[in-house]
Amino acid sequence: MILLFFFAFLSGLVTIFAPCIWPLLPIILSSTATGGHKKPLGITLGIMLSFGLLTLSISYLVRIIPFDPNALRYVAVVIIGLLGLTLVVPRFSGILEAYVGRISGKLNIRNNSQSTGFHSGFITGLALGIVWAPCAGPILATIATLAATQAVNLSVILIATAYVVGVGIPLFIFATFGKYIFTRSRVLSKYTGRIQQVFGIIMILTALSIATNYDKVLQTKLLDAFPQFNSTLNSFESNNAVKKQLDALKGKPQAENNQVQDTSGLFNTNIPAPDFTGATKWLNTDKPLSIADLKGKVVLVDFWTYTCINCIRTLPHVTSWYDKYKDKGFVVIGVHTPEFQFEHDANNVLNAIKMYNIHYPVPQDNNYTIWNSYNNQYWPAEYLIDANGNIRRTHFGEGEYDQTEMAIQALLKEKGAKITSSLDKMPDQTPTMQLSPETYLGSNRMEYYFPDQNTGVVNKNFTLSDNLSQNTFSLGGNWNITSDNAITGEGAELNYNFSADKVYLVLRPGFAKNAKVRVFLDGKVVDSSNTGADVKNGIVTIDNARLYNLIDLKGNGGSHILKLEFEDAGIEVFAFTFG
Repeated sequence: MILLFFFAFLSGLVTIFAPCIWPLLPIILSSTATGGHKKPLGITLGIMLSFGLLTLSISYLVRIIPFDPNALRYVAVVIIGLLGLTLVVPRFSGILEAYVGRISGKLNIRNNSQSTGFHSGFITGLALGIVWAPCAGPILATIATLAATQAVNLSVILIATAYVVGVGIPLFIFATFGKYIFTRSRVLSKYTGRIQQVFGIIMILTALSIATNYDKVLQTKLLDAFPQFNSTLNSFESNNAVKKQLDALKGKPQAENNQVQDTSGLFNTNIPAPDFTGATKWLNTDKPLSIADLKGKVVLVDFWTYTCINCIRTLPHVTSWYDKYKDKGFVVIGVHTPEFQFEHDANNVLNAIKMYNIHYPVPQDNNYTIWNSYNNQYWPAEYLIDANGNIRRTHFGEGEYDQTEMAIQALLKEKGAKITSSLDKMPDQTPTMQLSPETYLGSNRMEYYFPDQNTGVVNKNFTLSDNLSQNTFSLGGNWNITSDNAITGEGAELNYNFSADKVYLVLRPGFAKNAKVRVFLDGKVVDSSNTGADVKNGIVTIDNARLYNLIDLKGNGGSHILKLEFEDAGIEVFAFTFG
């Protein structure tokens, strides 16, 4: 394992260059702008301790004392926000220091520790370690997975320690250098007060971004902007020697012994299933569940989100299997991983659970923790787990319902259940015709705007085009294009040259209650031959954030021009999907 210790240390050492750590650096720099000479050490040790302990022990803590791990982020928000406020308002700093001094006195902590800045730096570091999510290479991903599945041993602890020490060294150097610059620079010393206030504002803004989860959005944007950094930094961990030792650390058998003989073609893998640690909330169940709790049962893990039309077409099959086989030892875990921000709302998910007649447990995976532990990339995605806790079949997207149900039956029989039921006769609604692609209106993922593919983030008046290329859209009137969606203004309208049988659009009313959109097809108001389920008399009423069916050509799909006239400002438009 010495090789793994070395590479874990090296991986932590070079993390300072990765985009995912960059949002932390201004906070570390601002924290060293004031305080004593030991503040950089306090910040560094705080980050190392809280990140290391939480990575290794959070699953155990949640199991012993059930609580929402996301609450720790809000504790960090309060700490970072208060520390920022002390920089912006020096008087508040004095009050806080006096309060801390009284607590230190009761705890018999020497006051000179305050002058060194170690304690305040340590508290800041603890908060940062809670909210920091590093770019996980193979080594750290293995540590996190083993910790999540409660398989931590001495080797895992030592490797995690090597990584954390590697992270700490460059962070300490950075913090110390920042402290040196602020204390020794004659140019900066004249503006120390203003600099502290600017850094205080940075810390408060950071706290707000963490509270709204925008820090994760920022990290994602940085990784998208600099993908070569992440791939380059992690590439050295992917050599064969490291892979073999990681497999040994995970207790993974040799490949030739890892596959169960399968002549049916139903099973395509045989690996241990990750746990469900990290769910922000569990719905449809009295308590969180784990792989250990489900040992002896056959489990289907279904990744979905309630505005995904592909997921919606899959749900009748999944709910049918659960109702049919639950008394035979079959369980479905419907992991709801949101695509859009409003899908984080538990009430919206509960409404969808009721709408689609879902009776099985649904963990809310708002932070993509379960998604990442399964290395998932798709909605919908199915992972079929046998009674021993091993993933035996994976399937991504729609279709293959008969094969999946046959695999469920085979695994139930394998564990001793008696199965006499025939396969469901439910029709497969997976589209077979060539469809227009999923089309986003937020600038981050916009690529089918005519004629420039992407508008960028902008708030302006657009001119509607009537001569669209296939699978492109055009805007008219006033629109506020954000990174995530497009928001209607005065006279907002939209044309789309699509090819499909059905058209769906994710909409949210925004500040407009029961907002209305008029729907046209090929220049005419839609009628009974082509109107979608959510359209009445040519108008769709936006009552809440969800997927709306605008067009249904009743099996006579083809190429058409959709036009939407938005009668209210403030409607949030997210993405088209087609069927």
